[in-house]
Formats: sequence, structure tokens, C-alpha cells
Amino acid sequence: MNALLFVLAFCVGLFISVQAAINSQLAGALHANSVVAAWISFTVGTVVLGIAAFARGGVGEALGALVHQPLWKMTGGVLGAAFVFGTVFLAPRIGLLNLVVLVIAGQLMMSMAIDNFGLINMAVRKVSTIRLAGALVVVAGVALTLFGDKIVAALER
Repeated sequence: MNALLFVLAFCVGLFISVQAAINSQLAGALHANSVVAAWISFTVGTVVLGIAAFARGGVGEALGALVHQPLWKMTGGVLGAAFVFGTVFLAPRIGLLNLVVLVIAGQLMMSMAIDNFGLINMAVRKVSTIRLAGALVVVAGVALTLFGDKIVAALER
């Protein structure tokens, strides 16, 4: 089962890059209006999720429990909107590869902190030395992706 979940997580990563490229193209077609493109993306996503939620059932019970939740639990939507807007805005300006490697680096750093310290009420999963080393390898890969050509050019002088 873990292998299937890992493949699914990998596919989600693929979707992030494709989504950023599609939304960037949508923004360009909408007179470079990144906010409208992000809004349309969220609207379409909301409709699809609404259909899925009603098909699954239990919407009434879930919405009934919603009123008892603290407001901070609603900020996921704000962060999601910021992510979608950020990708729409940044992809054409810094390139999809630069955007994605920086997103991955940010996700990696925050995920390690959340796991290691149990932030946001998540289970504590201490970051081992080997996992930290793996994260540093990824960060080194990000640096090479961002600055590798400049490093090679400087070394060739």
C-alpha cells in the first residue's frame, strides 16, 4: 500500500507543475491577469470538489461540525489561494523550473519543521540525521538548478 501512496504523491507533484503551467497560460490569455486566472482555477476546483463531496455523502454532517472549528483551520484555503496565485504570477517571470525547485525547497523545509516539532497539531516525527542529509542534498540540487550555469561559467573563466 505504501508504494501506491508514494506513486500517488509523486503524481501530485507532477500535477503541481502542470497546474502552474496551465494557470500561467490562462493568465496570459486573460490579459496577464494573474488574480482572475487563480480565481477561475479555484472556482473550477470548487465545483469539482463540490461534486465529489456530494457524491461521497456526509456533507450535512461535515458542515454541521464546521461551526465548532476554530478560525485558524480555515486558513488552508487562504494558503491554497496564495499558492495558486503565486504559481500563476511567478511561473512566467522566473520560469517553471526555478519556481518548482524553490517551491520544493520551501515545502521540504516547512515539512521537516512540522514533522520534527509536531507543529499545527501534527504527529511528531523526529527528523533523523540521514533524513536531514537527504534534505541538504535536495537543497544542494536546488542551488545547482538555480545557479549551476553561473557557477560553471565562473569556473571556466
